[in-house]
Amino acid sequence: MTAALAATLFFAGCKPKDADIQAAVQAKEASGISVAVTKGDVTLSGEVADEAAKLKAEEVAKNEKGVKSVINNIKIKVEAPVVISEDATLQKNVVDATKDFPTVKTEVKDGVVTLTGEIQKASLITLMQHLSALKPKKIDNKLTIK
Repeated sequence: MTAALAATLFFAGCKPKDADIQAAVQAKEASGISVAVTKGDVTLSGEVADEAAKLKAEEVAKNEKGVKSVINNIKIKVEAPVVISEDATLQKNVVDATKDFPTVKTEVKDGVVTLTGEIQKASLITLMQHLSALKPKKIDNKLTIK
């Protein structure tokens, strides 16, 4: 009887503690993932780039000694779609943005702003910042820099 009690206490003492499980899993997880452990049950939360990263995080947790179950509350990041201005709006705004640069000629087609002509080196950054703020698909810079 004493031997059975001693064996039970020995094996119970060998069982990993929640804090140890949490530390071990957290050390193996990618940044952005939080780990909580209660009675061997691991809860994962945070955000990852895709489904594969979410499944990998769960697998890492399941493989840790002492883990009974894994609750995967990780969310997949949803990136906002890129907004590209329509050509008519873009053309109007490009004319406004380039009015202070008389030697710069512009053309807008399918969201692409093509720049030709000449510009002073010091003015190029300002022009590009103004045009980028208009959300074109692309700025095709064919300017000659003086």
